[in-house]
Amino acid sequence: MHKTLIHFSIVLLLLGLLAGCRTPALTSTPASDPGQHQASIPQDSALRITGKVATEISWTEKEVQAMETVEAKSTNKQGETETYTGVLLAHLLEAANPQADATRLVFVADDGSTADIALADVQACQDCIVSFRSKGGFSTVLPGFPADAQVKGVVEIQVK
Repeated sequence: MHKTLIHFSIVLLLLGLLAGCRTPALTSTPASDPGQHQASIPQDSALRITGKVATEISWTEKEVQAMETVEAKSTNKQGETETYTGVLLAHLLEAANPQADATRLVFVADDGSTADIALADVQACQDCIVSFRSKGGFSTVLPGFPADAQVKGVVEIQVK
């Protein structure tokens, strides 16, 4: 199983190079592979996408940090605009390939808190990111969305 995952990752990396180095290196678990299931997501994953997707996928913190990054500006509760660096949420979701009947996303934080938002709204957002936190881990940055959609310490994105 480990060798298969390594080979799959190498193939994805090579495909990314052929596509102009725009696709990140991915560690994934195809949901359709009979030998794999949600429990096969590595325990050391820092971020994962699960649920109604073609491929349940997970990344370590280093793998996410190695992906192509963008900056997004968002206004906090005090009215201050800050700039965040991270990976486009739409890009991460594209890697997991949400099923046609999926309509919602649930962001799950490391403390168990959640936020529910429309999948289509996030897919259409040009500057919604999973940002890098200075103390490690990730947060969602969704400019223009309600404050309760922003999740600090996000560890999982559930596609429903």
